[in-house]
Amino acid sequence: MKRAFKFRFYPTEAQAVELSRTFGCVRKVYNLALQARSEAWTQRGERVDYEATSALLTAWKRTEELAFLGEVSAVPLQQGLRHLQAAFGNFFAKRARFPRFKSRKRSRASAEYTRSAFRWRDGTLTLAKMAAPLDIRWSRSLPDGVAPSTVTVSRDAAGRWFVSLLCEDPSVAPLPVTDAVVGIDVGLDHLLVLSTGEKIANPRHERRDRERLVKAQRALCRKQKGSSNRDKARVKVARVHARMADRRTDHLHKITTRLVRDNQTLVIEDLAVSNMVGNHCLARAIGDAGWRQCRQMLEYKARWFGREVIAVDRWFPSSKLCSVCGALAAEMPLQVRAWTCGCGATLDRDVNAARNILAAGLAVTVCGAGVRPQRNTPGGQSVTKQKNLRREP
Repeated sequence: MKRAFKFRFYPTEAQAVELSRTFGCVRKVYNLALQARSEAWTQRGERVDYEATSALLTAWKRTEELAFLGEVSAVPLQQGLRHLQAAFGNFFAKRARFPRFKSRKRSRASAEYTRSAFRWRDGTLTLAKMAAPLDIRWSRSLPDGVAPSTVTVSRDAAGRWFVSLLCEDPSVAPLPVTDAVVGIDVGLDHLLVLSTGEKIANPRHERRDRERLVKAQRALCRKQKGSSNRDKARVKVARVHARMADRRTDHLHKITTRLVRDNQTLVIEDLAVSNMVGNHCLARAIGDAGWRQCRQMLEYKARWFGREVIAVDRWFPSSKLCSVCGALAAEMPLQVRAWTCGCGATLDRDVNAARNILAAGLAVTVCGAGVRPQRNTPGGQSVTKQKNLRREP
């Protein structure tokens, strides 16, 4: 199983200059190749693939205007072309939008090195065009006898440098099979509510640092555009955002790892988070909760450890359905946190929803209902629709 290990490092002044030049060249080559492929299709109806753009890169290096491309390592430039090829592949497969040009201010600054462009020796990493190894802070050790196959160097908006080492990790293996299953309902008052009745608190990282963020953003607005003071103020804002993102990611990692280790099957709801953040009253709270990131972690950790994640239809009425008798309430406003069904059962809104999600997910495994009818299984029937059909005589 391939696994990436990310560490922070502190480059020397010469290394920082070399990496910054490499980032700029990678971005330039990506944009030139994207422009060439787009113009070839719109003007001449020709398709340009990776091999053609690689030949174009050789020609660009020979021109006087783009001769600086030959001063950095060629491997990150070639990897940028491969990333563009993958972006077009995702677009034609209808998994992503049409590739967009990279911006110097908004795009992620990164460069990818393969085996031929770095040296790994005795736990030290030296990149191409550099004489000294990187000063990496090893917060954890790599698996014994493992060497990285790909190295990705990046710099975030806060000015922090990171290196990601892609390795073949033999320690990742399926866990022993267990009979435990759990339904998970996400929320804002509580980050996660489980069908077992457990409620995991929402740390609200953004709310805890809001005063600091507001102060930094106001200081940024007072600075003149294009000035060095504005760049310093921008970095301060980015550091506050980075602090919130790091704490959120750490909290989600701990929760999702525990859930995957303790349960064989995890049932979640297929939420359209990108649509939900359109609600200006809840957008900040939803973004701070990290629902999408939580689902991604559950899915890839389940693949690592031999678990199963089931996503039920987003239109399934989990909150309005009584988990005891199956009666469906006509309405269930958001402010109603507990309600009493006609059968006499008093239900907690979130726990009841988690239990219904679990029941719907188990129905998926039994009757073969569509797991993700909106995305991966077009034409597949949702759990709700199949239940309605089964009730008909």
